[in-house]
Amino acid sequence: MPEVLTAPLVVEFPFTRSLGPVLSAFLTGLRERTVLGVRAGDGRVVVPPTEYDPVTAEELRELVEVGSSGTVTTWAWNPAPRRGQPLVTPFAWVLVRLDGADTALLHALDAPDPDAVRIGMRVRVRWAAERTGAITDIACFEPDDGPAGDARPAGHSGEFADPVTTLTAPARLDYTYAPGRAQSRYLQALAGHRTVGERCPSCHKVYVPPRGACPTCGVATGTQVEVGPRGTVTTFCIVNIKAKNLDIEVPYVYAHIALDGADLALHARIGGIPYDQVRMGLRVEPVWTEGGRFPDHYRPTGEPDADYDSYKELI
Repeated sequence: MPEVLTAPLVVEFPFTRSLGPVLSAFLTGLRERTVLGVRAGDGRVVVPPTEYDPVTAEELRELVEVGSSGTVTTWAWNPAPRRGQPLVTPFAWVLVRLDGADTALLHALDAPDPDAVRIGMRVRVRWAAERTGAITDIACFEPDDGPAGDARPAGHSGEFADPVTTLTAPARLDYTYAPGRAQSRYLQALAGHRTVGERCPSCHKVYVPPRGACPTCGVATGTQVEVGPRGTVTTFCIVNIKAKNLDIEVPYVYAHIALDGADLALHARIGGIPYDQVRMGLRVEPVWTEGGRFPDHYRPTGEPDADYDSYKELI
C-alpha cells in the first residue's frame, strides 16, 4: 500500500474593512490612550463600542470616555501562548469591566501564575510603546492596587486628529493537509513525471486529479490510468494581480487543461507563449523544473489546435 502523504499548509491573507464613525473613534482613541464606549438606548455604556444597540438594534452614536482601570469579571489561564497572542509568556485571558462601563472587554492580563488571578481583582491598561490605532495599542492589562475610579463616564465627541478609518487584520490558518490515498498516488506519480487518474467502474470516466470516488456515480474508484502528458486548453483566465510570495510576473495565464485520456480538466499555468496568444483548443505539454515534484507550467506543443467538439464537454 503506498504511503499516504502529509504536509504543513498555511492559508494567509490580510482582511481590510472600513471602520465607520464608532469604531474609528474607538481605535483612534486607543492610539491616544483614551478608551471610548457608546451609550445604548437603555443607558448602559458598551465597551468596546458597537455601532448598533445589542438589544434593540438601534443605531448608536453617543460616545463616552471610560476609565483605563477596571475589574476582572471572569478569566481563564493560558499556559502556552501561541504566535500572535498579546504575550509570549503564560498569561490569563480576562474580561474586564472598565470603570464607567457596563460591559466587559476581553484582553490579556500579565500575571505570574493562576494563583495571582481572581474575579473582582483590580487591573489597569498597560499601553503599548508604539500605538497605531488597533486593539493591540492595549499591550495587556496588569494588576492595579489602586481603588476604583470615578464610575461616571464623560461625554466625548469622538473627534481626533488624523483618525483611523480602516483596519487590516491578518487572517492565517496553519494546518496539516493529508491528501488521502488516491491523491497521494497521484502526487507520487507526478514526482516521476507521470500523470495518473482513476477510472470509475460504473461510468468509466477517468478523473484527474483522482479523489478516490466518482463525483457523478458516487462509487469508489481504484483502477489507475495513466493520462497525458499532453492536453488541450479548454478555458483560461489572464491574471493581472501579482500574488504575494509568487515569483511570476503579471500578466500570466491560468487555464483548465483536459489531458489526453482524462474526463476532467485540471488547472495549471501556461508559459512559453505570450499571454494574449493563449486560446481555447491550444495543445500543451507539461514542463518540469530540475528536481521539481510537479509540472512548473504547460507550454504549447506546436500541434494544430484541437477541434472544439473534442473538448466542449469538459468546459
